[in-house]
Amino acid sequence: MPSSVLTMHTTPLQEVRIPAGEAWLYGDLGLPAEFIGLVLFAHGSGSGRHSARNRLVAQRLQQAGIATLLFDLLTVQEEEVDAHTRQHRFDIALLTRRMEEATLWAAAQPAVQGLPIGYFGASTGSAAALIAAAQLGQRVAAVVSRGGRPDLAGSAALAAVTAPTLLVVGSLDREVLALNEQALAHLQCEKRIAIVPGATHLFEEPGTLEQAATLAAAWFSRHLLRTEQLA
Repeated sequence: MPSSVLTMHTTPLQEVRIPAGEAWLYGDLGLPAEFIGLVLFAHGSGSGRHSARNRLVAQRLQQAGIATLLFDLLTVQEEEVDAHTRQHRFDIALLTRRMEEATLWAAAQPAVQGLPIGYFGASTGSAAALIAAAQLGQRVAAVVSRGGRPDLAGSAALAAVTAPTLLVVGSLDREVLALNEQALAHLQCEKRIAIVPGATHLFEEPGTLEQAATLAAAWFSRHLLRTEQLA
């Protein structure tokens, strides 16, 4: 891995390059002193690894003893095109393929090899995370969606997900809440929907993002640890 190290609170971040076909994706790998698994982040439309919201969630996971990988699902060139055309941010097939490629890369890294892997998705990234989880089966131990669009994954993919899945939605994000409730009905795995009171789509209200991060940390801690114990 490249030696570039960034510091975020007590957990150092290693900048990494992930092969994706003929392209490279850039990411930040956060490894706490001790950790029970690794969570990959699938960012929402128009976002990336520098998302302040996902970094706050990542920090909370690291504090709970969970390694994190925040990475850009799009290349620099794709992001430049998307900024003008918005053609890639809703390309769920492309985003799913990138999640799978990043997962296979991460699983081969010595520092986390053999440990359970989870997905944290936001907005459109939630759909990519769920489809990838469906396709990778037992390789994915848990999924959390924050303000996500799991409905974009489609009913067939949702029904094929085996990883325990938590859908976190703001109570004031009514349209997305309805879509999440519909998606929940299609999931056949262990599942739960958690509604954060007073939160809108981006969880900008004081304390709401922290609540979502705490819910995610608890879900991953429970299911990654259980998977590790079963291994």
